[in-house]
Amino acid sequence: MKIDHIAMYVNDLESAKKFFEQYMGAVSNDLYHNEKTGFRSYFLTFGDGARLEIMNRPDMDDAGKSIQRTGFIHIAFSVGSREKVDLLTEQMKKDGYEILSGPRMTGDGYYESCVVAIEGNQIEITV
Repeated sequence: MKIDHIAMYVNDLESAKKFFEQYMGAVSNDLYHNEKTGFRSYFLTFGDGARLEIMNRPDMDDAGKSIQRTGFIHIAFSVGSREKVDLLTEQMKKDGYEILSGPRMTGDGYYESCVVAIEGNQIEITV
C-alpha cells in the first residue's frame, strides 16, 4: 500500500501553486474547475512521484491555525543534502517566510529546518 496523494485547501490557489513550483520543484497539471460547485484544484507532482492536491472552493472554513495544533502539522521535503537545506532555508528567509527552526540537527537524527508558508502551514526542509 502507498499514499497516493495528500490534499490541502488554500485560499489563494495560484500563490500556493507558485510556491510549490518555485521552491519545491513541483510540476502542476492544468486547473480543474467544477463550475457547479466552484471547486478548483491542481495536482502537483514532485520528483519522486509524490503528489499534493491543492484546492479551494467558495464555502471553505478558514479556522485559525496555531503552530501546536492537532492534525496534520507539516509537509516534509527532502532536498538531498545539508547544503541544499541551508540554501533553500536562507532563500525562503530572504523572501519573507518565517523560519520556525533550523537549519539544525534534531534529536532524532534529522538535519532540517521548518518554515511557515502557505497560509500558516508548516513546510519542513530536510536532507
